[in-house]
Amino acid sequence: MSNLQKSIMKSRLPPIPSASKVSKLDGSSRRAFQKDYTPKEWHEYFKERKMISVADNTFCVYISPEPKEKGPLIVLLHGGGFSALTWALFSSEITSMIHCQCLAIDLRGHGDSETTDDWDLSGTTLATDVAQVIATLYPEGSSPPIILVGHSMGGAIATHLVHLNIVNNLIGLTVIDVVEGTAMDALASMQSFLRSRPSYFKSISQAIEWSVRSGQIRNLESAKVSMPGQIMNTETMKVSTNELPLCDEHGILDASTTSPSTFINPLSIAEDPEAEAGDVPSSTTTAAAVFKQPQLEAVNTKKYTWRIDLSKSEKFWAGWFEGLSQKFLDLPVAKLLLLASIDGLDRTLTVGQMQGKFQMQVLARCGHAVHEDRPSEVAEVIASYMIRNEFATACGDFVRHMPAC
Repeated sequence: MSNLQKSIMKSRLPPIPSASKVSKLDGSSRRAFQKDYTPKEWHEYFKERKMISVADNTFCVYISPEPKEKGPLIVLLHGGGFSALTWALFSSEITSMIHCQCLAIDLRGHGDSETTDDWDLSGTTLATDVAQVIATLYPEGSSPPIILVGHSMGGAIATHLVHLNIVNNLIGLTVIDVVEGTAMDALASMQSFLRSRPSYFKSISQAIEWSVRSGQIRNLESAKVSMPGQIMNTETMKVSTNELPLCDEHGILDASTTSPSTFINPLSIAEDPEAEAGDVPSSTTTAAAVFKQPQLEAVNTKKYTWRIDLSKSEKFWAGWFEGLSQKFLDLPVAKLLLLASIDGLDRTLTVGQMQGKFQMQVLARCGHAVHEDRPSEVAEVIASYMIRNEFATACGDFVRHMPAC
């Protein structure tokens, strides 16, 4: 690293409090560092939750209220390792902006869906699953116009689904933060990334805390509702959404399983530098802003683990993303690409964007889970895209002032 780069990095780092200052914090100061990591339930954001049977498989879906006026159906496909609940905040935001309905699906091997083969995660299988769920909910072509929205792996599956042409009435596609070139480059380090995550959590709240402090999700409210869909109880082997609300046998909220009451030393766990305003003061952010894996090796602390072991799906990774950029450009529907960084655009899409083959929007100050970190802004971008293409009409006072370009 050059001296100039070192100087720039140094200028961006906030001061690190000394250990002596930390130890002298009084009770009120310590409480300022505590946060509420109590999980939230799905019904705060969706109207209903259904289990859809397709052959010998069952898929869990979450559905928003029907629009007051006729509007399209937005089918939401999550990324690898996430669940349908990753769309909770986005769904409630966009349905307040335009007349539409949202359908979020737990894909095969994820969330509360149960299949005869959770490890058949090929692009064709996942896309076919989605098509069958839609056909079951809307038989004989009764569905409204459909816009697919997919994040990461879900964006690749959405693109593949449009390409297969097995769903009627598809009129639009939005892909969030996945590009063939950058995705293929990232696969080499994916196993290393997965190994760096904690293998177990002692509580649902600790999983929520980890997701925020590690930077996986930079929006605490979203983490509270989405993380329970990503982990399961090691004893019951059920996704932790089935344990909510966290009450004792008398129906009283069990505080011992929700928000932690102990003081977190800011020198041992660093809050993500891009965390929301009002989280932990910036002076607690250290130069090494990396969440340290909790020491959870004791048997009695291994209560929750990941719903899906993504490392075992490696053989499918390349198939999700190979040829994705050209396939995306060739699709005969109105397309929107939403990225967390302009650097993520590969050569094929750069040329396509210059030729006006799709609309694009870049959102700053967010991580890979763009729609969780900035749900309102993402909803605004997609709502504007839908109004621009005359797929939907605005609700209330919503004005398209952030158009995709």
